Amino acid sequence: MNKIIFVSGKDQSVVSKEALMSTKPGKQIIKQGLFKSKGYKLFKKYKEETENEFPNFTDRFVKGLLNEIKSDSNPNSTQQAFGNEVGSTEIILNASEIEPIKSKLESPDILKDRVLRILNSNFVKMTFPVFNGLFDAAAEYTGRNDPQLKQDIVEGHILAIDLSEPMDRIVDKDEDLDYLDDYKLMNPYILKLARDKISKGGEQVLKEFEDGFKDARVGQYLDEKLKSKPTSITEEEMTLSYKKYRAVMGTAGRNMALAERPLSEIFYLGMARAAEGVGCGNEIEDSIKNGFVKIPSWPLYYSLLSNNVKNGFNVTLEKSNLYLQDARLTLELLPEGFSHKEFLEFLFLTVEHYNQYWYNHLQKTNKWSEFESKLPK
Repeated sequence: MNKIIFVSGKDQSVVSKEALMSTKPGKQIIKQGLFKSKGYKLFKKYKEETENEFPNFTDRFVKGLLNEIKSDSNPNSTQQAFGNEVGSTEIILNASEIEPIKSKLESPDILKDRVLRILNSNFVKMTFPVFNGLFDAAAEYTGRNDPQLKQDIVEGHILAIDLSEPMDRIVDKDEDLDYLDDYKLMNPYILKLARDKISKGGEQVLKEFEDGFKDARVGQYLDEKLKSKPTSITEEEMTLSYKKYRAVMGTAGRNMALAERPLSEIFYLGMARAAEGVGCGNEIEDSIKNGFVKIPSWPLYYSLLSNNVKNGFNVTLEKSNLYLQDARLTLELLPEGFSHKEFLEFLFLTVEHYNQYWYNHLQKTNKWSEFESKLPK
């Protein structure tokens, strides 16, 4: 699944003081930091909490994974079942490849190295504090206090998101080429760990996860399919392919409220729309880094329709603002005196900064003629 960033993570250039000063929302972030607004303080608290807890989470992840790998008496059928579930033979190992990789990954040090590689992701690092904040917000609203349940639900969804990292790398073949076979062996066990943790929230929470996981794969599959027909993509197909953002973050938002309305629905809407907004920024960033307009993407769709690349990106920024506007509507739906309203406001501000930052960066790079020349004919 494509990477989502809620300010911070690996790429520090986006959140340097200089970068924040370069956008209107970035200046508001600085201002909130100076005046220590409630939203800023909550965001900072969850960010620091995540940084402190991350090594323990990593250790639990490695230990759980090692246990699953060692105790599996039929890893070939595990691979086959996973391939069937995600609808791809490309991301699993052949029977003859399994044994040497399994015995290699039974070394805790080697396994930990692979886990750390896939955890080094903006998507993972920046969704962790968001989920912690949402879970606390819902718990406070319902008067529920269960630290173990919080750990299970938050980490279960982080593991599910983390699964998208190795799967992306296997499909894209653009990084970690020496470790792709190791990832193929690990994937089914990561999904099992995620399911086991999420199921602690009860039947409905697990059902929401399963439905979201299916939806995300629908979006991902369509995304792949659209690569082969870039000039005839429809608006409906683009919207459907954005399930890869909606389903992942929206479902996680819903489950941080343990699938209990009204908060579950409000969190779904806020997270799904914010994620789609980030998707637009993601497409701008990827286009700059690739040197051509990303296929498929809103910039491509709008550029081809208006026969003008610059215009295509302008409209994409507007599109991202519409998604964000929708996300911000959820703030009006929160219960009176809701404890984490400012946290969500601050979160949406970071998304707006991210999108605006990459859009401004694109204006400066002035790649219009290069993009124009590489448009699919």
